[in-house]
Amino acid sequence: MKQPDGYHLAELNVGRLLAPTDDPRVAEFMANLDRVNGLGKRMPGFVWMMEGSGEPGTGNTENSIGDDPQFVANLTVWKDAPSLEKFVWGTIHKQFYERRQEWFEVLGAMHFVMWWMPEGHEPTLDEATERLEHLRAHGATEHAFDWSALSDANMWKTHGCTHVAAE
Repeated sequence: MKQPDGYHLAELNVGRLLAPTDDPRVAEFMANLDRVNGLGKRMPGFVWMMEGSGEPGTGNTENSIGDDPQFVANLTVWKDAPSLEKFVWGTIHKQFYERRQEWFEVLGAMHFVMWWMPEGHEPTLDEATERLEHLRAHGATEHAFDWSALSDANMWKTHGCTHVAAE
């Protein structure tokens, strides 16, 4: 799937923490959120990130899905797929990605979605979760897709996870 002119790449990643954010079982993950998110914001190609409360060490964890505070979301916008791919698998983020099972439950459904979005638009969490539901129901389409739909993304092939693993 080719990136349309005048569009950026939006991505939503959801996961359910194994424990509440103040629990020692997820303390290492929580302690590194600001560092990893800060790195992402400084990466070439980064455009926008959904923010939480701004309190140190909380990242976007206040942006929970539904009534479950352990079901958290990360929503970002990137200039293009290679920029996002480099951050995910070419920085310290990769180390946390590879250890995700230590902090997140394995989900029984697709938990990651991407879509092309007009430059300058900041997606809402509701918009993003609708895209995820679309991907779950219809598979990869122009409306919602995963890494496999992107012709200019390759690192996911060796570093990615299965569709049901926690992100």
